[in-house]
Amino acid sequence: MIRPMSLWPRSGRAQLLKRLRAALPRGALLHAAEDIKPYECDGLTMYRQLPLAVALPEDEAQARAVLRACHELRVPVVARGAGTGLSGGALPIASGVLLSLSKFNRILHFDPLARIARVQPGVRNLAISEAAAPHRLFYAPDPSSQIACSIGGNVAENSGGVHCLKYGLTLHNVLRVRALTIEGGVMELGSEAPDAPGCDLLALITGSEGMLAVITEVTVRLLPSPAAAQVIMAAFADVGRAGQAVADIIAAGLIPAGLEMMDQTSIEAVEPYAQAGYPLDAQAILLCEADGAAEDVAEQIAQMSAILKDGGATTLRVSSSEAERLRLWAGRKAAFPAVGRLAPDYYCVDGTIPRKSLPHVLRSIAQMEKKYGLRCANVFHAGDGNLHPIILYDANRPEQTQKAEQFGAEILELSVAVGGTVTGEHGVGVEKLNQMCVQFGSDELEIMHAVKAAFDEHGLLNPGKAVPTLHRCAEYGRMHVHGGALSFPDLPRF
Repeated sequence: MIRPMSLWPRSGRAQLLKRLRAALPRGALLHAAEDIKPYECDGLTMYRQLPLAVALPEDEAQARAVLRACHELRVPVVARGAGTGLSGGALPIASGVLLSLSKFNRILHFDPLARIARVQPGVRNLAISEAAAPHRLFYAPDPSSQIACSIGGNVAENSGGVHCLKYGLTLHNVLRVRALTIEGGVMELGSEAPDAPGCDLLALITGSEGMLAVITEVTVRLLPSPAAAQVIMAAFADVGRAGQAVADIIAAGLIPAGLEMMDQTSIEAVEPYAQAGYPLDAQAILLCEADGAAEDVAEQIAQMSAILKDGGATTLRVSSSEAERLRLWAGRKAAFPAVGRLAPDYYCVDGTIPRKSLPHVLRSIAQMEKKYGLRCANVFHAGDGNLHPIILYDANRPEQTQKAEQFGAEILELSVAVGGTVTGEHGVGVEKLNQMCVQFGSDELEIMHAVKAAFDEHGLLNPGKAVPTLHRCAEYGRMHVHGGALSFPDLPRF
């Protein structure tokens, strides 16, 4: 049982801090309020909570000592990477320790012949491709935050990116993981060989949101850089037609390297910010990329151009140089910071739907804008149906915060209703616990809790995240029946 900090005896807190000081170098343990304030939330700033203490180990031995101390004293632990997550997965526990892995930031081994790299979890996503570039290799998963997000967090959330349609998610590009149990033990999952014996625990740990183990090393697969790449920018006068064009491209048997969509609100924000060359009068644009051998690229670009034109595209522009291709993608990559200029705050939702449902869901989101009185910019991985609606609001107005939550919840529940899921790559964290109750029944949730207990008997690793309790789901069901509010008031906010 995890005790709230308010119920801790003063001697227990002192004992914990004493154990942690003994395990860590001088200056690597923070517990004063002004020192731990920067760790109160991750990229989901809607919820904030100060931890009991922040530990900043420099190596695996120190991290193991921290975990052993917390396990023996039954203190919860939340592992944190770069803090760029968008679901509250790194939200601290008031009675627990935040274990920061920011100092685990070295590329330990790089083998261009075997096309692998072994890195610590604090290494930035983009840094791997930068190190691989001289060997004409790259690391495929490329989240929009790749300049800042860490590979450990990518594994925890099974992150994707604009090129995941062709090259897969983190799960498909990680070969091996070294991780620590809550008791301070060491696990090595997966293999640098094509396969490993036993249960596929590597797949289980990928996307587990820090609930099962603390990652200390990741071995990733590197891919050859394509010989050629071109991108089409297609503008549409109707969002529904743009969504249908996405379904038509996939139905034709084409697998673009990237297939992204942005609506007018996001275009209006991005173009003055990034000057990517997007038409401001378009209701939506698609970015469709082909890569590979030059002949294959030319053929696929021609096929996609024909489909887009038949689908109602009002403008088609094909990149004629690498600089132009990068400029078109730079706008998409800058969407989140650019949209931040439209309102004091925004809430980025992450759900996934069947591609055939794109037109219907986009029209429904437009109706929700009117219902809640809030604007929503849509920018997402259209090729695999991974939505990222960005709801604009003002956190200084509590009623807008509540409406933003309800707006996001309705989008996620619509995603489930059309055959999709509540998350594609951001994870569940604390954000989508209620919607997990809509996605899964009690039997599935009980199995998830049993898996958690097999790794972490006392529920100390990132408790209260990702998998809701059956009691919570029962309460949420009753609230739906009686027309209650969509969000729970038990999470710490501003």
